[in-house]
Amino acid sequence: MTLISMLLALIIERLAVRSDAWQARPYCQAYLKLTAGSGLSKLAEHSLGRYLWLLLPGLVIALILHFVDSRLISLIVNTLVLLVAIGCWHYRQLYKQFLNAQERGDDEAAYLAMQQIRQDSASKVDDSNGLLLVWLNFRYYAAVVFWFLVLGAFGAVTYALLRHVQEQPQLKDERDDQVETVDALDESETAATDNYSSVNADNAEATPKDAVHYLLFWADWFPARLFGLGFALVGHFSRASNALLGYFLDFTADNQQVITDVAKAAEPIVDVPQQVSDDTSSMVQLAKRNMLFFLAFTAILTLSGWIS
Repeated sequence: MTLISMLLALIIERLAVRSDAWQARPYCQAYLKLTAGSGLSKLAEHSLGRYLWLLLPGLVIALILHFVDSRLISLIVNTLVLLVAIGCWHYRQLYKQFLNAQERGDDEAAYLAMQQIRQDSASKVDDSNGLLLVWLNFRYYAAVVFWFLVLGAFGAVTYALLRHVQEQPQLKDERDDQVETVDALDESETAATDNYSSVNADNAEATPKDAVHYLLFWADWFPARLFGLGFALVGHFSRASNALLGYFLDFTADNQQVITDVAKAAEPIVDVPQQVSDDTSSMVQLAKRNMLFFLAFTAILTLSGWIS
């Protein structure tokens, strides 16, 4: 059932999803508004309660599925949850604008489209458009699918919420009402977002303000290395595996750096300005090959009985 839900969600997202209603953003934003206007705000501001607040939506859905106990309803709900969690129509539209601009030779429009993607995703990748798209592929597909396989709907919902709250301060200018929500939850949330990479040897303990970034760091830690292994298997194995080994037991390195370094090693970038579009295309193809590899691996695990 897990494999069926995953395949259905990926196919529908690719062929039929064409609106914001199929993205996690409006639902996460609704949860933030509900929190700001209810007693949940106290939970979100509490040093330990903040962690429960982040896990609460996923727990509610998991409990509903547990008590309903219907395979058909579970299939439908799991598919819809995963479909929404991987929904990235906003970024796909911007990427299409980038490709259209490249085709007509409009370098300025292509640059602006990619800069918009970089700003909205709160990405720190600034040296390669291809690596930026690899990171987004990990954030919106690979990591979500991993946690869906491990924890079901709870994993997908929780990861989508963490991802949204981490990106949220970058998107607040897009919607005016988002500023009020952020301030109601935590006036210092914006400053904390810029310190996502601060989960390192010098600052290993999470504070209440860093709950989102602490959980997201560890939510990305193993999937980043697992999918780094995938890059090695579908790309240049020796270079990618050497890059991955340096991070494998590193509990302080930024996960985005892990993904981009291993991807760069698996699919070496030609550092020639005229070949930026080729770099983007090759990196997107690398990410697609990696996802296909893990879909096949998941199918094998399902057929062998490891995954139900």
